[in-house]
Amino acid sequence: MKKEQFTDWWKQDKRYLTLVKAVLMALLPVVCCLVRTAAEGRSIGQVYLPSSEWNDELFYFKQVESIVKYGFPRGYFGFNESHALQLSFAAWSPVLVFPWILWGLVFGWNLLSPVICNIVLLTITMFVFVWLVKPTWKQLGILTVLFSLYTLFTRYMLSGMPEVICFGMLILFYGLAFSYLNKETKGKLTAMFIVSVLLTLMRPYMLLFLLLACFFRIRRSRKSGWIVSASVVAVTGVVYVLIKHYLGAEYFTPLFYTDWITTFFTDGIGAGFRNFFGTLHWKGLEFYRHCVSGMKNGLASGAFFDGYLLLLAILLVQSFLDFRAYRREKQTGLRNQLIIEVHFAFSLIAMLFAHLLMYKMVEGSKHFLTFIAAGIFIVSMLQTRYYKKAVLLGAAFLYLYSYKAVEPYDYQVPYVTEDREEQVEYWRQIFAENLVMNTDQVPNYDNVVIWTFGDDTPEGNRNLKWQLLYGAPEGFGISCCEREYLLEHLTGLQSRYLATVSGGEIDGQCREQGYEELGRDADMVLYRRY
Repeated sequence: MKKEQFTDWWKQDKRYLTLVKAVLMALLPVVCCLVRTAAEGRSIGQVYLPSSEWNDELFYFKQVESIVKYGFPRGYFGFNESHALQLSFAAWSPVLVFPWILWGLVFGWNLLSPVICNIVLLTITMFVFVWLVKPTWKQLGILTVLFSLYTLFTRYMLSGMPEVICFGMLILFYGLAFSYLNKETKGKLTAMFIVSVLLTLMRPYMLLFLLLACFFRIRRSRKSGWIVSASVVAVTGVVYVLIKHYLGAEYFTPLFYTDWITTFFTDGIGAGFRNFFGTLHWKGLEFYRHCVSGMKNGLASGAFFDGYLLLLAILLVQSFLDFRAYRREKQTGLRNQLIIEVHFAFSLIAMLFAHLLMYKMVEGSKHFLTFIAAGIFIVSMLQTRYYKKAVLLGAAFLYLYSYKAVEPYDYQVPYVTEDREEQVEYWRQIFAENLVMNTDQVPNYDNVVIWTFGDDTPEGNRNLKWQLLYGAPEGFGISCCEREYLLEHLTGLQSRYLATVSGGEIDGQCREQGYEELGRDADMVLYRRY
């Protein structure tokens, strides 16, 4: 009897059809990566992080490596020898990479691990999203096209950057939101709170999505909803501040600027408003110039802004049309779609203003990628007749992220080369033979290698080939230091080991100071200070 009831439920709810759709969509990230690498005459297994020019990847990779091996890095990660008040993480919250940590603990950690984990995470995300939302075949078709044309999905899967973690969690959040609006349950709402809290602890502007979960909770029960929502937001904020204060090392410059707020208290209301609107004006002009360069020349930050603004325009137009239709028809489906559209459009606008007021123009542009990634799934699920908006968005992606994606730094997948692999392995051996870990009162500066950002040489200024530091032993910290800091503090540095540009001014001064040379090639020289 129970078997018959299960069979009837499975057939009536068409779970078998949803399962087929979910499996097919789960294959899409893998297919995109296979097609991309095959088109370039390579394979996924040939992706090689030490060939990448994105130096953030080094810090993420080595920190996760240390956490998997020892629980936390045995040496400090920082900038100009800064370090966290507790433990030894860099400027970014370790919550950001928690899926990689879990992956490393289960499967081990090597140079290909973040790439494989990224692909698996997005694969799982696609499956769960389809299972929750139950889209039509037409919606799946649109999602497939937009996902494929937004080539940054593939580029970031084939990298050591944690953007895919943010992509996946925000997509999962909206999958839960769609499903909750279709059938409200406490389990789905609780899951939305958990996901949005984690997102906020990763990056503070993700609080925008926690607000949607709060809205749903308040709508269920106004009094208790306000209490629960306010408590969750407050606790999340406090936890984020504690993580940032105790586990974050001071960066070269502020990660985000707050003078647009503090000026009101330090210089008065009038000066505060002048600073506020002045910042919006000048940063707005710079933003506009980036957008134009993105359209004309393929400037990556400008291309990100262009896609973001188009997505915002689509959401605003669709919200207006759905609002007008809802006033006439009062359909539940329209109301639910309108809630998603309005909230996401609001989030896009809020993030735009936050970027103009608080973030650096180029460095902050990559934060927009997560919003675009989630927006693709929202646009694909819109109940519109001819899907003109999806076609427009797809055409823009094709132009911006394929035709104009000409800058290798931003778009080229890093593959292994014989020369780079041999050089990294040479330095791995040098590090292994000469670096001795001090396990007393860890973390400590005995287990730190200074990464000299760049130096002057007879041939001109050269950046250190920092990719060679992937060879540093597990557990060692890396402190990225500016040339000026090292020249000023060379006799009073705290870190035991120093890697600098071979043939540079700092190299010469290290020899004069009598530092012990441990290894050298044409690009890098390694010294032990004491």
